[in-house]
Formats: sequence, structure tokens, C-alpha cells
Amino acid sequence: MRPPRRTGSAMDQAEAAFKAATSKPVEAAPKTKAIPEGKEMVTLRLDRAVLEHFQDDGPGWQDRINDALRVVAGLEDR
Repeated sequence: MRPPRRTGSAMDQAEAAFKAATSKPVEAAPKTKAIPEGKEMVTLRLDRAVLEHFQDDGPGWQDRINDALRVVAGLEDR
């Protein structure tokens, strides 16, 4: 019969170190997905007259369409 182990013995410390090294770590709660900032490429059908209106001022017409849509959507004041 084995004598009972004392708490804090070298064997207990070794077992605790082994468990810590071989146990799967507790996973953190998953992060909630935030709506990404930035722009997303989409396909959009516009009337030719609307497209020409924004393209008449040259480069940056996509940003101008985006700005106009933000105002209409109430996301930005003009």
C-alpha cells in the first residue's frame, strides 16, 4: 500500500505542470462580427442618363454616386 501523497509534493507539482502543458486551453468567447468599414464592390444597374450625369465631372464619379446615396439614405447631411 502506498502512503498518501502530501499536498504540494514534487509529484503533484509535476502532474500540474504536465496537465497545464498538455491540456487544451479554454477558448475565449467568439468575437461578434462587426460590419466592416470601407467599400465593397457591387454590380449596380443605373439609367444611362444618371451615369452620364456623374461621369460628366470626370474621375471620381463612383465616389460622387456613393456620396449622393449616403445623403438620400440619411447617413450624411449634404
